[in-house]
Order: sequence, then C-alpha cells, then structure tokens
Amino acid sequence: MKKILHALLGALLSVSMAACSSAGTASTAAAASSTDSATGSSDLKIGVILVGDENEGYSAAHINGIKKAASELGINDDQILWKYSIGETQDCKDAADDLVDQGATLVIANSYGHQTFIQAAAEEHPEVTFVSMTGDTAADSGLSNFKNAFTNIYESRYVSGVVAGMKIQQMIDDGTLTEENMPGSFTADGDIKVGYVGAYPYAEVVSGYTAFFLGVKSVVSNVHMYVEYTNSWFDINKEGETANSLTAQGCVIVSQHADSTGAPSAVEDKFTNAGITAYSVGYNISMLEVAPDVALTSASNDWSVYYNYAFSQALKGEDIATNWAEGYNEGAVEITELGTACAPGTEDKVNEVIAGIKDGSLHVFDTSTFTVDGKQLTDEDGVDLDFDGTADIFPVKDGYFHESDVADGYRSAPYFNLRIDGIEESGATN
Repeated sequence: MKKILHALLGALLSVSMAACSSAGTASTAAAASSTDSATGSSDLKIGVILVGDENEGYSAAHINGIKKAASELGINDDQILWKYSIGETQDCKDAADDLVDQGATLVIANSYGHQTFIQAAAEEHPEVTFVSMTGDTAADSGLSNFKNAFTNIYESRYVSGVVAGMKIQQMIDDGTLTEENMPGSFTADGDIKVGYVGAYPYAEVVSGYTAFFLGVKSVVSNVHMYVEYTNSWFDINKEGETANSLTAQGCVIVSQHADSTGAPSAVEDKFTNAGITAYSVGYNISMLEVAPDVALTSASNDWSVYYNYAFSQALKGEDIATNWAEGYNEGAVEITELGTACAPGTEDKVNEVIAGIKDGSLHVFDTSTFTVDGKQLTDEDGVDLDFDGTADIFPVKDGYFHESDVADGYRSAPYFNLRIDGIEESGATN
C-alpha cells in the first residue's frame, strides 16, 4: 500500500541497499541449484512496475531485493524490464501492457494502488503471471495468473516495539522518566505517552502500529499510544510536523508507518536543539544517518526472500502461490542496526523475542495481552474486511489472532483492523 513520491535523502540509499539480511541464503542456494532442471533463465523475462525509484526507501528496498534474487539465481540484467515512478492510475495498466509487449512473462507491481490495473492486465493476458505486492484480491479474482504477496512485517514491528520498551524502562530505572521530571509525558491515569506517525487508517497500518504497541507493552505495561495520520505514504514535511505534534504532547517514543525520514529528523532536532527527551523508531531503512542521537532501530523487510521464491518458481515453470507471506522464519523481516541510544541488554532481549516468534512460543497478537472495548477476543470474534457490518473471517484461535496466515487460507495482506484499548487515533481522512 504505497503512494510514494520522490526525494528521499540520497545518502540513505547505501544504507538501504546494505541493510538486507543474509537470512534465507540456504533456501536460495537450494533454489538456485534447481535451475539446472528448469527451462533456463534465458527464457524468463521479468517486468517490474514501481511506484517510486531508487531515491525512495520503499521502492529502493524492492529494487535491491529483485537484484539480489536475480544475482543468486543467475538471471541477467537484460532479463529485467523496469518501469519507475508509475502512479496508481491508468499509467499502471499501460506500463503492464508495454511490458507484456516487450516479452515479459512475469510482471510485478509494488504498490497497493496498482492492484486494480494489474488485475485488469491479468484478465487480458492469461499467458503472463502478474503479482500485485501488498494486494488483497487475488484469491477472490478467479484468475490463476494473478497473485498477491506481502511479508509478516508485524513481527518486526513487534520487535521494534520491544526495543522502544527497553528504552522506556531504562529511562524509568535511571530516574529520567518520572511524573515529577517529565509530567507532560504521562496521561491523567499515569500511563507513559508513546506516539506513532501513521500514513492511512488501513489494516496494514493498524496491524503494524498495534504490533508495535504490544511490543512496547511487553516490557512496560503502563503505556498509552497516540496515532496521528498524515494521509500520505511519503510526505517528509507532514511526517516531521506530525512528529513535532507528538513530542509536544509529551510522547517519549515516536514510531512510524510512513516512508520518509521526516519523523526521526524532527525528533532528532527537538532532542539536540530543544532539549526534549524523545526517541525514534523508523521504517524501511536505518534512520541513524539523520537521527544519530535518537534513532533506536527500524522495522524492515528483506524483499529478496519473496523474489527468490517467485523467480525460482518461474524458472522451473511452476505456479507461484496465490498468497505468500513470510516473516522471521524465512528471513523476510528484520530490524535494522540498533542505535547507540538503545538501552543496555536490548540486543539480548531482541534475540530472545525473535527466537520466541520463530519457535511459536510467542505470538504477536496473543489475545491475553490486549482487549477491544474492554473485552478479550474469542473464537467467535470475526473481522469485517468489507466494512459492511458482516464478519468475513474468524482468525482468532488457539489464543491468538492469526494475522496474514495463508496456511489457514487467509490472505497475505494484513487484516487486523481492530482498534484495541490503549491507542487513540486522530487526523484520518480515509
């Protein structure tokens, strides 16, 4: 779900390109060896439709993932056809048609807003496989050549919340964060204020900020989070202004689901020039370049894991899954380098939490850890995907909400759109 403009700081690109995890190399090596029996990499042409380009973090991560997967699988540069900065308009359909005309047999678009146009192209070109990243209509489309994919980014958002919680606990322990020293950082009920810069009130954002909040609460239970929306995926000025609003309210942590460096830059400025004690958790890329004193980490994806899978399937002439979603177990999500501002012991705690997610002993949306309107979720509680008042799926079982659980027949795109207690939203227009 990206509606991203240009102009992310160029200096960050090298960080983005270097940040991808080496996780999943064993599986990619196995996939590469399978190409001996495939139709051959020379027969494959991949068309890529990007909402941005290498100067914007989200698309840069996709570019890096595609190039990494292609290199591991022996796919040549001239087998990849690129369409940069394609809007979520008829331009997307035109780009898809042009890629097919150039011989592409696999076409991938990276923005949610591309989905309608990619689905239309799939209807017209049944001989070509189309993937709409972050999309959610493939399973219901009836098209065998139309696919969706996403990552379990909520897992790394939870882990980034743990990092934030560790910092809050350190501030409590050293006496920095008290109602006497920082009265504006506590609610009337004595909860510690945390802020979140959200793009849109979509399930992707709601799922992410809820996971982050639950990660914080796993360390410090008495927190309250304020979510303010910019109604844009990428607006460096709005994101900075929103971060300023949150720190002015007393939020000691400001996280984000927005794609620029605006929020962490604003928090850094307040920290260094105004003496406001607040820290930042980013998204997509490390924010240490722009916020060296306050950036703790960023939740991030390694898109090469999916691209290696999809390209390997195409090379073997096998079908790509209609819905694909993986997380820490396949190395598809991660957090970036921990900043120097992180609390002592954070790395050990992060490793412990990730191990729990991997072995299934920790579930991000454990229903015992939150309530909705004062009540704990049960198996009878469903999710209304169409917002028509009727529950479409019932993903609560075994004591947790099964987010993006394609093994259970659910879609890969997030569908946790419930508003849990302890979080307030403002500024949404969509």
